[in-house]
Amino acid sequence: MNPDTRTGADGVARCAWAGDDPEYIRYHDEEWGRPLHGDRALFEKMSLEGFQAGLSWITILRKRPRFREVFAGFDPAAVAAYDESDVERLMADAGIIRNRAKILAVIGNARLVEQMAPDEFDDLMWSFAPAPGPRPATFAEVPATTAESVALSKELRRRGFRFVGPTTMYALMQSTGMVDDHVAGCWRA
Repeated sequence: MNPDTRTGADGVARCAWAGDDPEYIRYHDEEWGRPLHGDRALFEKMSLEGFQAGLSWITILRKRPRFREVFAGFDPAAVAAYDESDVERLMADAGIIRNRAKILAVIGNARLVEQMAPDEFDDLMWSFAPAPGPRPATFAEVPATTAESVALSKELRRRGFRFVGPTTMYALMQSTGMVDDHVAGCWRA
């Protein structure tokens, strides 16, 4: 058995990072590595990945319902209209990550997405998806960044997006199925 997989109480072998937390297991089984499309869905994922910077993903997952509430379901048009009073409201909300720079980045990024034609953001993001490669045998084979995540980060920054560094963009690529890093032995592999 692969040391980077773990068999849960349900008898299913998963990537070991899913652990025993039911929310992490659900996320692993139902979301992570599955192709995700749509401007709103990708804007949400980019926003949450930005909030995750420096924190654990399980923290974001647990706060995701509240993030969705306070950021209008991550509707770019609605978030693009946020003003300073909204920033102050968000800074006072203990249900989310209260980081002014990240909140301002989400609002600014929403304005950039809102300026695009429908599906243009989706097309842009997926244009950086690499060709499928060999399945990683272990997590040691999973990179923190790739040439594609660096290029995506550079293009997004060129367009004015923030909190879109190469490592964050590689995490987004993994979570949205642009790459499939389920390790050998995982039932999703």
